[in-house]
Amino acid sequence: MSNQAVNKAPSPKPSGMDRFLNAIERVGNKIPDPAILFFWALIITWVTSALLSNVTFDLINPRTGDALTVSNLLTGEALASFLANMVTTFTSFAPLGIVLVAMLGVGVADSSGFITTGLKKMLNVTPAKLLTPMLILVAIVSHTAADAGYVLVIPLGGIIFHAAGRHPLAGIAAAFAGVSGGFSANFIPSGIDPLLAGFTQTSAQILDPDYIVNPLANIFFTGLSSLVIILIGWYVTEKIIEPRLASTPIDEDAEKAPDLGTFTEEESKAFRAAGWSMMAGIALLIAAIIPETSALRSPEGEITAFSAPLMKSIVPLIFILFIIPGYVYGKVSGTFKTSNDIIKAMATTMSTMGAYIVMSFFCAQFLSAFAQSNIGTMLALYGAEGLKAMNLPGEATIVGMILLTASVNLLIGSSSAKWALIGPILVPMLMAVGISPELSQAAYRVGDSVSNIISPLMVFFPLVVVYCQRYVKSTGIGTLASLMMPFSIAMLIGWSIFLIAYWMLGIPLGVQAPYTYTM
Repeated sequence: MSNQAVNKAPSPKPSGMDRFLNAIERVGNKIPDPAILFFWALIITWVTSALLSNVTFDLINPRTGDALTVSNLLTGEALASFLANMVTTFTSFAPLGIVLVAMLGVGVADSSGFITTGLKKMLNVTPAKLLTPMLILVAIVSHTAADAGYVLVIPLGGIIFHAAGRHPLAGIAAAFAGVSGGFSANFIPSGIDPLLAGFTQTSAQILDPDYIVNPLANIFFTGLSSLVIILIGWYVTEKIIEPRLASTPIDEDAEKAPDLGTFTEEESKAFRAAGWSMMAGIALLIAAIIPETSALRSPEGEITAFSAPLMKSIVPLIFILFIIPGYVYGKVSGTFKTSNDIIKAMATTMSTMGAYIVMSFFCAQFLSAFAQSNIGTMLALYGAEGLKAMNLPGEATIVGMILLTASVNLLIGSSSAKWALIGPILVPMLMAVGISPELSQAAYRVGDSVSNIISPLMVFFPLVVVYCQRYVKSTGIGTLASLMMPFSIAMLIGWSIFLIAYWMLGIPLGVQAPYTYTM
């Protein structure tokens, strides 16, 4: 039979969403490597700061109480300071230390076979249909341990999906959506709760000096939001992302999927020994933090406060709690013959982080310059003033606040820094029209989360690109942005509707302080 006689089914016509995401991927992948992107962003920031430094702005910076100004970064003094601080700017770049220290421990656990065996056991007890929501749930809970989700859950998402015969990029995307897109969805209190409540209370007291905001003012809403994010992430992953990735081949030299075959007696024995060692370490940690006078608690006796040494030690604890069972597993199974094997495992892991280290150097320089210039502050304050001037109805104002926060989040990554800037403008304004500070804070938290996963300037975004390149080396910023855009849009719409419905039904947002503002 000739080739002409073969009837081929016509390719399905791409939907509007497919064309939109394909456009994002094409445009995004034309963007240079993230390191080059941050270099040019630094140059643009310098030039823009020089142009705006002579402009007089009619706004007051709420953090300093001074008139808003843009600092000229092209003066001789500024450039000299830039050169003098270049090394410390790089070495003090927080994500760099978090990633490298955590990966040292994770690398040992992975090389020994401990993580692979653990994944086998998890996949054997988790129904295939519930793999996606289980991954997103774990990603959400990881917020409690600060930035641990970025260095643990997201790469494991790719490994888990790959081992289950699904596309690893879908697993990375689902985990990224839970860790970062659902940043404010958590039923377990974390350090971000009292941090934001403090700024909210300060902002509310501009209008009412006696107003008190409880640190758990949003805990009921964020807890129920976990279910919303899991359902949204589950649907988007399986109905949009995986079908889209069906035509994306995994590179032949990509990391191989763990074998899901039966366990050998040696593997089971090693895993039990490693598991007991990890449990012993966790038990010792719990015993150390139980006393109210524990050195791991904050001076006020709190465990989850950012000032608590425990919260500051999350990354070192990850290192310890992975290197110990990794070492035990390796010795019992025979993977590690000598101590040199452990060092080789760490060195191998670090060798895969070269591109991320280079990117971190340029990212650190740009973010430092952007913060010093006050350009982000200017845009945030003018955006808040514009929303205030619109004088919209309550529901529309809440949605507008979410959109404003999501937009500002593309420029200013720090959650507390953004709220410190726009909170003093928006909280009193909304109080005056009957919207409580607690509701304003909840709206802010929604907007602060949903655009994390599409912002190349989010400090962990390039790291997620590196995770994807383990399986598809052609992955670029555009590829990841197009993968995450459906999550971002769905979360923005679904979470906003949930908040409005939650408010209109009169359900308490959290633990309310005994005092409530009235007009």
